[in-house]
Amino acid sequence: MIDSRSAEQGTAIRRRRECRACRRRFTTFERVEGVGLTVRKRDGSREPWDRAKVLGGIRKAIVNRPVSDTQVEQIVDRIEGRMRRRGPEVTSQQIGLEVLQHLQRLDQVAYMRFASVYKDFQQLTDFERELGILLAKKEPAKTRGR
Repeated sequence: MIDSRSAEQGTAIRRRRECRACRRRFTTFERVEGVGLTVRKRDGSREPWDRAKVLGGIRKAIVNRPVSDTQVEQIVDRIEGRMRRRGPEVTSQQIGLEVLQHLQRLDQVAYMRFASVYKDFQQLTDFERELGILLAKKEPAKTRGR
């Protein structure tokens, strides 16, 4: 080994090496292998965490919205980090609630789109109820003494 340094914002180690036989140089990266994360679905089945599924769900919700790919990646990074800290097994409900929480702050139209699928809206009143909740959270508190 010729050189070793931190890489990828501290998540990997970059090592510069040289073959003793042919003297050719090459680079290797060492990364910590993440602990497996299992998702328990509503029907009780379990499957491995799939970042692409979360990413896909959010991307569907933000179609034609002013949200960048960078913002979406950051949201998925945060959600994945929180789920990994919660333990080796999380529920699909926990993931869905995290997505809703982030989308509510990011883009309310995307939030409503995701909520309509996640919460299985069946009627127009489901949308009205959710919109009412959103609007109630957005209204500033009334000032006292006026």
